[in-house]
Amino acid sequence: MSDSDYWNAAIEHAMLSDIGMRRANNQDSAATVVADSEARFTKRGHLFVVADGMGAHAAGELASQMAAERIPQHYLRDSMAPIPEALRGAIHEANREVYLKGQSNPEFHNMGTTLSALALVPDGIVVGHVGDSRVYRLRRDVFEQLTFDHSLAWEMEANGHVQPNSELSRAIPKNVITRSLGPSPELQVDMEGPWPALEGDRYLLCSDGLTGPVEDEEIGILLGCLPPEKVNRVLVDLANLRGGPDNITVISLCVNANFNQSGVSVSGPRIRRSPPVLLPVMMIVGALLAIVFAIQGIWPAVGGALVFSAGLALFTAWYCFGSGPPAGASGQSGGSGPRGRGPYRRYSAKPTAEFAERLAGTVQALRDAAEEKGWQVRWETIDEQQAKAEAAVKKGDWRQAVAWQAEAIISTMQQLRHQRGNEEPTVEF
Repeated sequence: MSDSDYWNAAIEHAMLSDIGMRRANNQDSAATVVADSEARFTKRGHLFVVADGMGAHAAGELASQMAAERIPQHYLRDSMAPIPEALRGAIHEANREVYLKGQSNPEFHNMGTTLSALALVPDGIVVGHVGDSRVYRLRRDVFEQLTFDHSLAWEMEANGHVQPNSELSRAIPKNVITRSLGPSPELQVDMEGPWPALEGDRYLLCSDGLTGPVEDEEIGILLGCLPPEKVNRVLVDLANLRGGPDNITVISLCVNANFNQSGVSVSGPRIRRSPPVLLPVMMIVGALLAIVFAIQGIWPAVGGALVFSAGLALFTAWYCFGSGPPAGASGQSGGSGPRGRGPYRRYSAKPTAEFAERLAGTVQALRDAAEEKGWQVRWETIDEQQAKAEAAVKKGDWRQAVAWQAEAIISTMQQLRHQRGNEEPTVEF
């Protein structure tokens, strides 16, 4: 890859949107706008957008379509503003237009949409976000959610009203969102980045039709094992096999070069941490002891107490300012200004034998369903793919085992869709 075309050749991407199993229409929309010249990439980079509409009749579909169309238009038109401000401004302008459209027709009243936009630019990535669609990053088998879900469940957890993964947290409806583009003339947009994008990084944008049925860890593992087009296909297939309760939209991209023009530290700034309560208490005790010893004239003890307090003060300063994890390195919030507060969740995406076996179980469930319902499937290619998966298992190559089992799912579902006129099969697991 030459230096002159790295901006274009160093990225692979794919987009897929599916109606799911239970919806009458697809209210998701998406857009990929890839720069057609180095000059345009330098100014605005590549832009990827996912929107999940909401509203009666065709209102949600219209809202998401408007967001996916208007945001790239406004973003590319404003060539003078810095990239984060241009993206934020484009989202605000799209919000104004969707809001006015909703006010102009009673059938469109209160229509809205979620919005997740990622710009890959010379300095890395910049994310603009509203709602509960998501942007993820996979880096060296660590899968991180870069966006905060504006949902009732996440807001209550963030405010300390419920504990994550508690019974109460699981009882809160997941589809109640607290922020969306369109219903109101005013909009608060979360901005994240710019963060360096490194060679080998993979990113995924999706609507909640994917993240409901498919676990975060599963998404991360598959993203790391397959190229963009195939990972989109198998993720949508898995979501539909597990009921497909909503529309499903996925954009995935693989970065094959470093994008970090300004040389920002990959680890980011350190988070300031609050000291444990015991540390300042012990410092006060040490100071009081020094005073008591001074009154009693026990000068060696005074020196010892002062040294003790000074040591605690130095340790507290190191703990608060020098030892914390990098901002954005974990689920803890940190950082400020243009960097935002992400990532918000972190998962291991290392391929495992257990996950390869789980995918093999999905293929077996499809075999059983095909036999029971009389579906005609040519199993030769699928058998070959599973044989390659078994060979990878014997070598302990779980990445290849996962990849070949995923290929087997894709091949099976492709035949079933063709045979059943694009009607997705459902399988009980």
